[in-house]
Amino acid sequence: MIGYLKGKLLSKSGKQILVETGGVGYEVISSAAILNSGFSIGQEIEVYIYTHVREDQLTLFGFSSVKEKEIFQQLIAVSGVGSKTAMNIISAGGPENVTKAILDSDVGWFAGISGIGKKTAQRIIIDLKGKIGGQELDLSDEGMKAKSELIAALKSMGFSLKEISSHIQTIDFNAPLSDQIRMALKNLGKNG
Repeated sequence: MIGYLKGKLLSKSGKQILVETGGVGYEVISSAAILNSGFSIGQEIEVYIYTHVREDQLTLFGFSSVKEKEIFQQLIAVSGVGSKTAMNIISAGGPENVTKAILDSDVGWFAGISGIGKKTAQRIIIDLKGKIGGQELDLSDEGMKAKSELIAALKSMGFSLKEISSHIQTIDFNAPLSDQIRMALKNLGKNG
């Protein structure tokens, strides 16, 4: 399996790039982050690759970061989400926005992407909320960082992600972490 390519960008066409490495040109269906990265033809480029193998086809999907690739792999594991749909999701918002939409149960965000209906959006959220929430999040939005810190703190106290997710919706993530924990414990029926 090909997991990474580093080489010369030979061309960009639609959603594909052609990367030459070791005298071989690889066609790669790429995320918006790569396509909009500003790389010029002839420049060296690094791409994290997911190799999709089917009976009649071998397709390379390219990502600008390991995080993008990981989110893509989690998306294609959801029933009804194919590789092209998963790439549309990644390209629509990058890993930060996809993660935020899952954690916030934002069905509308997913349903606004071509090829995704309300039921598929709900399935993505249900299937991935526990997986995404359990990861170390590297998000630029301060509110999301605070939320992930609160989730990590509550998980370390023995609460499941399912319990946590349903009881932190009303928390003020701008408050100090100790206050957030106290509010969450109160919501969870504990004395904080």
